[in-house]
Amino acid sequence: MRRAAVAIVGAGPAGTAAALRLGQLGVRDVVLVDRADFPRDKTCGSGVSPRGIRTLRELGAWDAIEPHAYRVTGLRLVTPGDREVVVSGGEAAAAVVCLRRTLDHALLERARALGVDFRPGVTVQALRTEGERVAGVVGRDGREIAARFTLVADGAHSRLAVDTRPPRTLQAIMGWWEGAPFRGHHVEMVFDRLVTPGYGWLFPESATRVNIGICYEDPAHARNGRHVFEAFLDKHYARRLRGATQVGGFKGHPIAYTFRIGRLSAPGRLVVGEAGRMVHPATAEGISQGMRSGIFAAEAVAAALGGLDERAARAGYEARCRRAFGASFAAARLWRAAVSSSALDRVVAAVQRPAVKTALARLMAAM
Repeated sequence: MRRAAVAIVGAGPAGTAAALRLGQLGVRDVVLVDRADFPRDKTCGSGVSPRGIRTLRELGAWDAIEPHAYRVTGLRLVTPGDREVVVSGGEAAAAVVCLRRTLDHALLERARALGVDFRPGVTVQALRTEGERVAGVVGRDGREIAARFTLVADGAHSRLAVDTRPPRTLQAIMGWWEGAPFRGHHVEMVFDRLVTPGYGWLFPESATRVNIGICYEDPAHARNGRHVFEAFLDKHYARRLRGATQVGGFKGHPIAYTFRIGRLSAPGRLVVGEAGRMVHPATAEGISQGMRSGIFAAEAVAAALGGLDERAARAGYEARCRRAFGASFAAARLWRAAVSSSALDRVVAAVQRPAVKTALARLMAAM
């Protein structure tokens, strides 16, 4: 049995940000486990918003990531009525696309440099308990980590979370192409009735390579994702992909989200990132929210280890997450209603006016 102050399950952006922040705060004996070894590939659009970049700077990881990230300063948006607009938020609103293989590994290496003990190849089967309190984790192979606090960061499929509400999910499917033409340093968001209230996207990963995907709701699992994606590609990208080379096959994954953040903690346990459904309901962005919630959890745990009443620390963590994400998640209902109706078409019809175009650019950057 390995004994630790903190055990973290999952080395994605949420778990590694939490580990890294604990190291920055001087918390020692932190163990981070994951099923995979790193660097590893992860199916994801890989977009990092301006908020996410600010968080990476705060964590001291941006300098290692920036050289490998593709800078984005503009957006091509297509409405359900096939209206199109190109907007730019300028350098101040710049985002990036960075492969998760690069992003997650850079965060992990920064955490390890601060003393975090990373253990790959660990599939967590259950939580250890002492009475009603979580006290670490048990691996499928029988290995145990006893910990004063456990952070759950194992993503959409988490069985270790606290929120017992039926999950809301988006289905995502995507592919990669070399040589498809696109407007440099611009992402594309296509709101087509095939996938509303979700959307389709094109994200450039380099000057020559793009990922294209869709996310859509299918709670009854009645639709064939591959067929939906192929219909979307035929409608919006067939001409551009004619001379391009597909890299690998299509890959799919679920995205867990919520409009109202539920319970994120219990005695000895805090849930972060997508395990806590902290993914934006309109854009499906989860990297920024994952890292930020990881930081909040680390700071709550550090305070509790330093003498703050645990119940107060956990309540403070949940309150910070709701303040940070609650209004944006609730407003996503309005955005989803807009793209499911003619409202977005009306906005884009008026967007040639400079003031409206600037407002739309700022809105998209803020989301």
